[in-house]
Amino acid sequence: MFDEDDLQSIREGREEWEDETLQPTLDRFGERKEEFTTDTGGHEVDPLYTPDDISDLDYRDDIGYPGEEPYTRGVYPTMYRGRLWTMRQYAGFSTAEKTNDRFHYLLDEGQTGLSMAFDLPTQMGYDSDAEMAAGEVGKSGVAIDSLYDMETVFDGIPLDEVSTSMTINAPASVLLAMYIAVGDRQGVDRSELRGTIQNDVLKEYIARNTYIYPPEPSMRIITDIFEFCAAEVPKFNTISISGYHIREAGSTAAQEIAFTLADGLEYVETAIDAGLEVDDFAPQLSFFFAAYNNILEEVAKFRAARRLWHSLMEERYGAENPKSKQLKFHTQTAGSTLTAQQIENNVVRVAYQALAAVLGGTQSLHTNGKDEALSLPTEESVRTALRTQQILAHESGAADTIDPLGGSYYVEHLTDELEQEARGIIDEIDERDGMRNAIEEQWVQRQIQDAAFERQREVEENERTIVGVNEFTVDEEPTEDVAEVDEEDEKLQIERVEDVRSRRDDEATEAALDALREAAEGDENLMPYIIDAVKAYATTGEICNAMRDVFEEYQPGTAL
Repeated sequence: MFDEDDLQSIREGREEWEDETLQPTLDRFGERKEEFTTDTGGHEVDPLYTPDDISDLDYRDDIGYPGEEPYTRGVYPTMYRGRLWTMRQYAGFSTAEKTNDRFHYLLDEGQTGLSMAFDLPTQMGYDSDAEMAAGEVGKSGVAIDSLYDMETVFDGIPLDEVSTSMTINAPASVLLAMYIAVGDRQGVDRSELRGTIQNDVLKEYIARNTYIYPPEPSMRIITDIFEFCAAEVPKFNTISISGYHIREAGSTAAQEIAFTLADGLEYVETAIDAGLEVDDFAPQLSFFFAAYNNILEEVAKFRAARRLWHSLMEERYGAENPKSKQLKFHTQTAGSTLTAQQIENNVVRVAYQALAAVLGGTQSLHTNGKDEALSLPTEESVRTALRTQQILAHESGAADTIDPLGGSYYVEHLTDELEQEARGIIDEIDERDGMRNAIEEQWVQRQIQDAAFERQREVEENERTIVGVNEFTVDEEPTEDVAEVDEEDEKLQIERVEDVRSRRDDEATEAALDALREAAEGDENLMPYIIDAVKAYATTGEICNAMRDVFEEYQPGTAL
């Protein structure tokens, strides 16, 4: 971008500035800290960046234009000038009726996409009346025991007019089947259904542990979903490969990129090994990242991830369809940064994190409620979180030009640093025979644990300031306005699932479950059988148990 004479002149000018302007001020006043680093990973931050810091970059090859390879500046030519990001407030709690009420409230308040949270029993493939579900029904999200619950959640919400993201992994095939069945009953053509299922089981073995089956059958189910949706539900994102939970577990920004993309490579290779063509399913892959407080590091992270995914899909798989090489992602602001102390400060944190996501080119965004360090968010805090996005979209100007920080010497330099560090981690994963083996060896988990330990040490030793926690503290009364799940709701949900079982055609239900078991023992695509079972009002637990009968459950400590 600059010839060697220009760069030499800049170097000489910088040396002169350092000697004649900067150093006298440093001698007199010093700086706030001995060393400045990025929020994670310890990248040293220089006092000044110039074209010399990005002299190795080629504009066309490394930065380029929006909507063109390598997609550093965004996956769409117009980005937010054409259409704003999808505003998704994560919602789902207690019963299907209450979740339906919250969805209608959010849509009335201007939300442009739905994001559905499920309770822990649903995430683990248990019905609300299962022994393992006791005390957890409706606590962390909505309980979905049967198609009846899913129909209730979307009552009065036309599925051809909304995009729905479902944060579900091990039983993702079942919840997707229910969504498709609701669309069928509404008369919506399957080709018009839009949304995303998380469906990312590898990160469950790494960070969250809400797995059901061993990895091999889990990966089979995932590739069955890829194949089925490519043919019948082409606008639905079949997986949201999640770095969010990896980052929330304590990883650095570069680790978040590397481990997320390495999971993605594992899914791609598994699908190719199953006989799928990369350009048939890769356009429906999507990603899910966290947004943290260090705005410039987060912007660089998103840009680096886009460029690296493009390169990997070309280098490793020869992807030709541009959509196969475009990293499209949802962002959620960082739950682990929210504090129980001075919860009003969380509104500010969420706003800065949302700004980072938008400046980094996210396709959709969830902003956390200020009270989520304490409980499910109240209706008021959800509205404030949504308003944060709307103010950002319509008042800040951040959405008016594409990649507004592109060309910043610091941001371009940091983008390159993070990409190279992430690529180095992926190279090490390759040396360990891929992501599944690296997870089995606990290597990935140890890297995250080490990073999390170091961050916590910094906080406890006051090397890292957390406003309201270890600095700028006040005496305050505990917050009382928190949302709580009514214990009576668990009883009502159990009664509901029992009522569904009493009213359905048991013979049809058992026939559908038997057909699913038989298909699981063979090599047919499981999705049509799961949809049939859903429509026969087999419950989530019954469908998952039918597959447990064949695949068994994954036991921690056994081979992946």
